[in-house]
Amino acid sequence: MTVRATQTPEYWGNAFRLTNEDREYLLNLFLEDELPRSTDELTLALTRSRTEREEAAIRRKQQAQGTLYQPKRSFQVGEQVVFPALDFAVGRVAGIREGHNPEFGPFKVIEAELDGGRSREFAAEFAYEHRLNADEALLSPTEELVPPDELYARYGAILRERLEIELKAGSDFIQLAGEWFPRGLIADVNVGHLNLAEAILDMNGGGPMPTEALLRDVGLPGEINRQLQIFSLNYAMYNDERFDEVGPTGEVLWFLRRLEPPSVVTQPRQLMYTPQPVDRSRLTPDLLKIERSLDDEYSQLPAPDDLPDEVNFTLTFPHRQIGSVPLSPRIAKLFPTGRTHRIRFMFEDARTGAQWPGWVVREHHYAFGLDTWYAANDVPAGAYVQLRRGDEPGAVIVDLQGHHLRREWVRVAVPRDGRLTFEMLKRAIPCDYDDQMIVVTDDPVGVDKVWLNIHAHDAALTELIEQLLPELAKLSPQGNVHAKTLYAALNLVRRVPPGPLFDA
Repeated sequence: MTVRATQTPEYWGNAFRLTNEDREYLLNLFLEDELPRSTDELTLALTRSRTEREEAAIRRKQQAQGTLYQPKRSFQVGEQVVFPALDFAVGRVAGIREGHNPEFGPFKVIEAELDGGRSREFAAEFAYEHRLNADEALLSPTEELVPPDELYARYGAILRERLEIELKAGSDFIQLAGEWFPRGLIADVNVGHLNLAEAILDMNGGGPMPTEALLRDVGLPGEINRQLQIFSLNYAMYNDERFDEVGPTGEVLWFLRRLEPPSVVTQPRQLMYTPQPVDRSRLTPDLLKIERSLDDEYSQLPAPDDLPDEVNFTLTFPHRQIGSVPLSPRIAKLFPTGRTHRIRFMFEDARTGAQWPGWVVREHHYAFGLDTWYAANDVPAGAYVQLRRGDEPGAVIVDLQGHHLRREWVRVAVPRDGRLTFEMLKRAIPCDYDDQMIVVTDDPVGVDKVWLNIHAHDAALTELIEQLLPELAKLSPQGNVHAKTLYAALNLVRRVPPGPLFDA
């Protein structure tokens, strides 16, 4: 039996390499219609091509051994014949006689001497309907072969990954927005076209706008098919630093980089964290439990398997100051995903229904756009903030837990002589909050000066803890400081996740 390599999982696995013949086949595929194609489409096409080429190679090899047997053919005595249905056994025609069957007209019967001394008879010149008379039956038993589409269903995921690696490693094809196209066939997009795209976006507040909308005025040659126009303009804009692709998965949306909020283009220093080694064996079960409850984006704890429709988190000072949301793995599942570092979406106020732009900055694990909302609602650091999916795709609804204003004794950060001190004072609080994490800042400018002073002197983490612990302890009759309180206070002057703090 001829063994087909394409029928084995190993063939489509890590050993798979893209050959020059594969590249030529893919190029011709694009030349047929000049349409971009997804990795899935190319993977399926390549699966079919590889199996067809293997079948053709086997056919050529078998034909070299003799005539492939089909009942409709005529044969001569002494002719070498290959019988596909007998695992490609080879035989020599030893004799020919007339056949007889009342159901059919005249035909012949050949006697073939097979390898090993066997002798069998076969129909010849049998020009009637028969399974073996079909051309596709030449390489039977075809019913034992897994067809290309089924091979794709079985091994497509593995091959898709390998194909992506191989195509990206070469320079013949480029990928944009999940689709591929040969580099040499891309339509010419010149500086004038890109200047027009910039002007259109500028007149529309920077964006976001889909490529199709830009094409209406950019004006690429009409003889180029629409899909290739879109791909070519996308390619040119991807390679021009004036433009930023900010669409969620499945959409391409363009924005002018110079009109994006500064806190989106550049990570604010208050959110920057330099990773430090952590000996997690030193963290007690209680501290590990607290770390999980804090859900810091830099802890990068595993997210739950189920996709939440609603998430509550405790707002920390750095995010309150910037107007952002921490994108821990758990919270990030609520927000739109995309191919680029920045994704534009819409926030929605749960009480008023008002909407405004938000930005996912996945590279640095935060979403920006709540600065005005935090300020308008007097949200303190330590407040419970609620997020849930909006009715519109990609929208995120934001709300506070509890909407009753009351005066409470709370922890207030008081910058004094370049250091941070704390007092318990009565303040109006508009929402529910975590007693152990609330920190009101009446003087955010003064707190920021302390931040800058600490970073200018590059104070060690242990030094900061020694400064803050006595200040926090004096607020408690027992002189105790909860781990969450220390975490909240420390993040007023240095961005540190729970792990390094608890280790220190």
